[in-house]
Amino acid sequence: MNVAAVPKYVVKAAAGFRNCPPGHRFNLYFEIWQEGNWLITRNGKADALRDCLALGDATVVLRALRARQKALAEALPEEQRWIIDAVSTSPFATGLGLEHPVDNGFAFLSPYGLPYLAGSGVKGVLRQAANELRDDGDTGITQPLIDALFGQELQSADAWRGALTCWDVFPQPSGDSLVVEIMTPHFSDYYQNKDTPHDAGKPNPIPFLAVPARSQFRFVVTCDPARLPAGAHDWKGILDRIIEHAFAWLGFGAKTAVGYGTLAEDPAIAEERRRVEGQKRQQAAAAAEATRRAQLSPADQELEAARGSIAVLRRAFESAKAKGRYQAGSPIDQERLKLFQRAIEWHGPIARREAAALLREVIQWTGWPGNRERKQQFQTWLTELES
Repeated sequence: MNVAAVPKYVVKAAAGFRNCPPGHRFNLYFEIWQEGNWLITRNGKADALRDCLALGDATVVLRALRARQKALAEALPEEQRWIIDAVSTSPFATGLGLEHPVDNGFAFLSPYGLPYLAGSGVKGVLRQAANELRDDGDTGITQPLIDALFGQELQSADAWRGALTCWDVFPQPSGDSLVVEIMTPHFSDYYQNKDTPHDAGKPNPIPFLAVPARSQFRFVVTCDPARLPAGAHDWKGILDRIIEHAFAWLGFGAKTAVGYGTLAEDPAIAEERRRVEGQKRQQAAAAAEATRRAQLSPADQELEAARGSIAVLRRAFESAKAKGRYQAGSPIDQERLKLFQRAIEWHGPIARREAAALLREVIQWTGWPGNRERKQQFQTWLTELES
């Protein structure tokens, strides 16, 4: 009889490997073999898998790996990176299709022996989310944009890579431990083409490894701006919509059809991220506006500022009319006086005439002030503005 290719010191002194990474215990030092054959011993597969749950000494390695990945991402220019921290709302499984004697494998990254989600898998989910948003009528996500972001795979020389690159994801399991999940097919004979499905079939519990719910996931996506199409400068905003759909409707990893791999952005981190990004957008918009105004002539600058003041009175006027009745001393009186005082100082004829037109419209609805001196002053100002 063939003998398992596992050294005896591993079989007999396996307790010394309890603190090694779970991937090593699952793949290299799995304690389920009899010395002379490949049969599972002890109390079955589930108990054997439970020896592979704790991260052990790999806890420090995982945290260092995540910290290094974050530092590398943050070293890139802001406009080229996108980082989002998420929390799993259900168990996460990956690599179940890999071969293993317990029937279901698990994706561990060598040489670390730590669970991971390949960047190619992340990219595939995001592309599918983008396709679904396009099919749901999101006019901001078109097929050319999807191809530009994620690449186009063709069996010809016309294929190209996209602007986005998705990094591998290293989940931080809650409790620094994996978990054993169970799936129980009830129609094994039917699935193996031995019989028709019937209620008398014997259930077949199958254990498999998973990352528990409430674990932390960090997604890093980088962008090559040179590959972005025109009009896709806000690729982060587009990606936010895509990953929000992926979190809510698709999930990551295996068994997503039955609820595994669902995630949500970490609420505290999400709030801080939105605050920081909002500040940056405001600063960028303010800088762009300052640059634009600096390029205007003095006359154009005055006209733009004047129209802003005119718009203030227009809004107050519309609000007052919506109430249906004018009362002396209401806020519109103050706004009317402010516009008069500002407009009389303007030099541009266009701004002065536009202010005069609105002021006459307002006075037609409110009537002239009851104070004789104020009425005479308004009439004089209007005459000057219209001249």
